[in-house]
Amino acid sequence: MKIGVLGSLVVDICGTSVVPSAAKPRQMLAVLAVNAGGDVKVTTLTEELWDASPPKGPAGVVQTYVKQLRRAIALALGPGHECAPKEVLSRSYAGYVLKMPTCVVDAEIFQQLTARGLRALAGGDDETASRLLGEALALWRGPVLADVRIGPALRVESLRLEETRRSALEGRITADLRLGRHAAVIGELLVLTERLPLEENLHALLMLALYRSGRSWQALEIFRKLRASTVEELGIEPSLRIQRLHRAILSGDPQLDLATPSLAAF
Repeated sequence: MKIGVLGSLVVDICGTSVVPSAAKPRQMLAVLAVNAGGDVKVTTLTEELWDASPPKGPAGVVQTYVKQLRRAIALALGPGHECAPKEVLSRSYAGYVLKMPTCVVDAEIFQQLTARGLRALAGGDDETASRLLGEALALWRGPVLADVRIGPALRVESLRLEETRRSALEGRITADLRLGRHAAVIGELLVLTERLPLEENLHALLMLALYRSGRSWQALEIFRKLRASTVEELGIEPSLRIQRLHRAILSGDPQLDLATPSLAAF
């Protein structure tokens, strides 16, 4: 079974998609997919599907959706498969479990690669960090569960994965900067800072990349825009760390050279 949640929902069994077209069954399958191999309570499914306004007899409706999913699973498995539909989508003590002996989940691979990449970054192995984090980020096909309605349970998972994605992205760019690839990351950082005008870490990386590319005036302009955004939106000045980076660029501080291991010095 192949499960993909880093983009549109993918649940393939024996090469056949079992993702339903109807919104509610698709949403329920998404909850089971992000918890593949784990017990998902009926109460969790009910809250996800209907939030605070469930229909009468929600457990019965959930059971109906389970039957629909099992029919799709049966067609995907075909006759004579070692697994039965009720084993793939099984009833547990309090809910349901989606599982198969072989199950590949893109979110799990992403998290494993990210963890390894960030460890390599912390250990100073920038080549390995850039490669692993790049591989992790390449698994993303769009926003988490882009074609699924998001309720309470899926929202928590989406936020967690998006935050991990941000850590992986910042880590990969940091590794690339340490490796002297400052010019290569400027375009990417310009797009990211435009989308996330209050993210200081991304602005700091962009300022450093611009400075190292001989574009100090643009680095200072990035700081000016960040300061204007934080003052207008939050009513506060940028952090002392990025203010120190700004002063270092103004003075041409030698710590900004490529030999600098990270932004931690500022």
